Amino acid sequence: MATFGTLSDRLTETFRNLRTKGKLTPADVDGTVREIRRALLDADVALPVVKEFTAKVRERALGDEVNRALNPAQQVVQIVNEELVAILGGQQRRLQFAKNPPTVIMLAGLQGSGKTTFAGKLAKQLEKDGHTPLLVACDLQRPNAVNQLQVVAERAGAAIYAPEPGNGVGDPVKVARDGVETARRQQHDVVIIDTAGRLGVDQELMTQAADIRRATDPDEVLFVIDAMIGQDAVTTAKAFQDGVDFTGVVLSKLDGDARGGAALSVASVTGRPIIFASTGEGLEDLEAFHPDRMASRILDLGDILTLIEQAQQAFDEEEARKVADKIATEQFTLEDFLEQMQQFKKMGSMKKMLGMLPGMGQMKQQIDDFDEREIDRTEAIIRSMTPAERRNPKVLNGSRRLRIARGSGMTVTDVNQLVQRFEQAAKMMKTVARGGVPSVPGMGSMGGKPGASAKRGNKNAKKKGGSRSGNPAKRAAENAGIASQPAEPTGTGFGLGGGAAGGMPSEADLAELQKMLGKG
Repeated sequence: MATFGTLSDRLTETFRNLRTKGKLTPADVDGTVREIRRALLDADVALPVVKEFTAKVRERALGDEVNRALNPAQQVVQIVNEELVAILGGQQRRLQFAKNPPTVIMLAGLQGSGKTTFAGKLAKQLEKDGHTPLLVACDLQRPNAVNQLQVVAERAGAAIYAPEPGNGVGDPVKVARDGVETARRQQHDVVIIDTAGRLGVDQELMTQAADIRRATDPDEVLFVIDAMIGQDAVTTAKAFQDGVDFTGVVLSKLDGDARGGAALSVASVTGRPIIFASTGEGLEDLEAFHPDRMASRILDLGDILTLIEQAQQAFDEEEARKVADKIATEQFTLEDFLEQMQQFKKMGSMKKMLGMLPGMGQMKQQIDDFDEREIDRTEAIIRSMTPAERRNPKVLNGSRRLRIARGSGMTVTDVNQLVQRFEQAAKMMKTVARGGVPSVPGMGSMGGKPGASAKRGNKNAKKKGGSRSGNPAKRAAENAGIASQPAEPTGTGFGLGGGAAGGMPSEADLAELQKMLGKG
């Protein structure tokens, strides 16, 4: 989601300024719409899309639905969210499969847009879903394009049809036609045709792509576009639509750090849905595109549904139940801890997962500073322990810790910190398993300034007077009890109240958020 980082920051800052308003005046609405327009233009969203979007937001924000709202700021966020969903395509659109296999999927796009890599990602995902895809190498112009697709196919574990060496040799239309026949004969139920691209739109490219389309009669023609090319995205998309036409869009390089206006422009300008988003270099980094979830990410409302889906794919339900039982009965060991880390690694980048949580835009620097290799280091330390040490860390004396540090290439301090973190994590998980709310050491308020949690605690203690017992031990215990009570709500993004646990949203906040997004 780095592509939308700047846009997300600008929009959340704009909404934050509305939180203090009890009622919105036309001047407030105009100022907000003006900031939204600037943010979208800076993100390279196409001007016609910006004009239409801001006009709709302004019209609705000045209407009765905001005037009657108890919280105008939340209502404006809801309006912007709904209009973002609309320009991103509205409803999610899945791949359309043929009634009589094979389903033919043709890929089109400029050179360097990520077509070949996407072909491998799509093949891998289709295989995971029980399909038997065949990749067909029809990019016979670009040097080593056929060889690149062969490498990608091997990494994805997919079959490939590549009868021509490429590098200017071979007829791509004949290869495409023969590839579909080969798939039918060998009973592959999906054909993915990788076509040639160019550095720019030209007639030869369009003619060849149109000829392949006529020869194979594909069920889907997916236009792969680099999400980072900005305003050129609209021009390129329109040229391909006029020359070849396509049924859906794939956004590649959505993890880049450019302004990303392509994503907010293409679906609206072409009227064709975005079906996939490529979010990284790995073959697993491919997501089905959900307009509502993407809008939530842009507005820093998180994408919990995608996070849950990724977790369901990575975690074994029966194994998770066993771990939960171990946690509840205090039998959770470092061996279990290691297994859980390995499951987390299957879900992909930890930074990406953290970025899907609501309000994490406010902690962008902390997420950027997170070192993914820390998980590998932790794994190395645990693997350097004996099975008995993993099951019972209490036996780890000084000499054992020194041996583990040397075996893992770490220091004794690293080993000590891991054991300490494990013990804290086990306590927290035990508290959660019993229905309690854990205190997270060092986290403080997720939405506030550093130290805000401590200040609120002191304020809370003073307000309640603290203990006046003459017995020092009793006074300390009573004051500790007061300090552990929930602090006053401090507020999170978009005017929502903060929850008791370190400023995170309460159940009431989450219910309000669901209602706000029309999901409650």
